[in-house]
Amino acid sequence: MTGRTMFNYMNAIKWIAKPRLQLLLVGFLIGNLIAVFLTALPPSSPYYYPKYYTYHEMKASIGVKLHALQTVPQNIALKPITSNVTLTDETGINGGFFWNGDLLSIAVVNDQPLKGQQEDYGSGWYNIDVPKGTLVWDEITRRFTVQVVQDAHELKVTDKQHYWAQGGISMSLQDDSHWEVQAISEDMPAFDEKRLRSGVVYDNKQTIWLIVTDTPSTAEQFRKAVVEMVGRGNVVDGVFLDGDGSSQMKSMQKQLKGDSREVYQMLALKQK
Repeated sequence: MTGRTMFNYMNAIKWIAKPRLQLLLVGFLIGNLIAVFLTALPPSSPYYYPKYYTYHEMKASIGVKLHALQTVPQNIALKPITSNVTLTDETGINGGFFWNGDLLSIAVVNDQPLKGQQEDYGSGWYNIDVPKGTLVWDEITRRFTVQVVQDAHELKVTDKQHYWAQGGISMSLQDDSHWEVQAISEDMPAFDEKRLRSGVVYDNKQTIWLIVTDTPSTAEQFRKAVVEMVGRGNVVDGVFLDGDGSSQMKSMQKQLKGDSREVYQMLALKQK
């Protein structure tokens, strides 16, 4: 046996004697192959969806069924769309109110409306007509608030370059005595009619819940179901979003298309 052959032979023995090193190398190679595979997937693939959410299906004692996506606020992306939510490549639910493609509810990220420029009508800069409840995530303090404002200039946040805000109608979840008066003052549509409903709320752990019901409900019934079921009774506050045929959800677990209409804004979950 030559010296070179002996050297190769001894190295092979050392390699065989290190199974942990082998396992680490194999794991590294498999992990990289999986990463390449997932990167190449089209958005329509079921493996493309965000991982960081939990789907809940809950039925309240009054019979209202809630479908909810629970996630962290950093995972939320406000997006303009022109589609039914179920036909997009996103995971999430419908956003605020609209008319003829114009956004009638605040939809702002880092002080920029989703469509157009600041102060443009229909851009997402305004809650049109009257001040309305707006869910605000302050990235600096890592806290939610619901603020009743008419335009994004009025929003109180630590840094205008680090927040997002979604307008709707105040749910006033800590004020059972006056919530109806407040919602009506904000022009809550179809208040006493049984319609499909949607909303976005947060709990005392500052996690966010995107909620849609396919049970026709009054505003009061929907609100009662949210208070009872979300976060095991630890819900803090939130806003009603657009309802009726606009109440839409898409996730791996559930797809709700409302009446199949197009909507123009949604709360989506980030995919990376």
